[in-house]
Amino acid sequence: MFSSITLRQLKNSPILTLKHTRNFASTMEGFKELNVTMPKPFVYQVELNRPKKLNALNRAIWFEIGKCFDILATKDDCRSIVLTGAGKIFSAGIDLPDMIQLGGELAKHEDVARKCKILEQMLKDYQDHFTALERCPKPVIAAVHSACIGGALDLILAADIRMCSSDAWFQVKEAEIGMAADMGTLQRLPRAIGNQSLVNELCLTSRKVEPTEAKDCGLVSKVFDTRDSLVAGALEMAEHIASKSPVAVQLTKRTLVHARNNSTQTGLDFIRYWNMTMLQSEDFVNAAMAQATKSPPPAFAKL
Repeated sequence: MFSSITLRQLKNSPILTLKHTRNFASTMEGFKELNVTMPKPFVYQVELNRPKKLNALNRAIWFEIGKCFDILATKDDCRSIVLTGAGKIFSAGIDLPDMIQLGGELAKHEDVARKCKILEQMLKDYQDHFTALERCPKPVIAAVHSACIGGALDLILAADIRMCSSDAWFQVKEAEIGMAADMGTLQRLPRAIGNQSLVNELCLTSRKVEPTEAKDCGLVSKVFDTRDSLVAGALEMAEHIASKSPVAVQLTKRTLVHARNNSTQTGLDFIRYWNMTMLQSEDFVNAAMAQATKSPPPAFAKL
């Protein structure tokens, strides 16, 4: 069996790096609206990559987000993910010209029942693509700079950890454009900040939330001075998470997500049934032994 030092040396070897690169290229190419990179071992960065359109969320990027996070959910060389936006702002939200094209598709049908069937399926697909962040067992850190509007707020609320730069601002925009938010904000924002009166105010007035208020109410957990320091901080946190047992991290996320929608007892039952297996993992034994002997943290196998 390799020692921890040997495993750490092997992890950084050119042979393993080349293998990681090939594995990465074989599965993460083909995205046109996302830029997917692996800046650190076991850490992926997913960047909204429509800077000339202010990273507005069109149909293509929506579907790519779902596909990307579903792929990363199963990749054993991915342990944590950082979500960022390229260019001047994080995202301007829904690409309205793109959405208007939907009207042309609905116009092909005269009957309201058939129009509703098309619209309901489309909305469900779009919801599922954002829920991919929550569904992914790997922790997702959203790093927001400048504007995060409407659908972009729906997106980051499906992440596990949110942080922003000092120039960031957030807005539940939908009421201002004549609709109710339908991609997760009305369901996830109350749980994220725990203040129903403030949630109602933000959703009904569409007013902007600045970084200080965002941190005070719990929408974000950290505020950085600049975009560069924000991304660096997010990657540092992702690397720290990735250094821990993937068995422990992924089960912790699954349990936290499960607990949000279930009673305390149901949540206790959930983790008990999982841990009767996971406590037999080598990760638990090796990590506990390292703690007991005050040894360096062990290198964990892929999962």
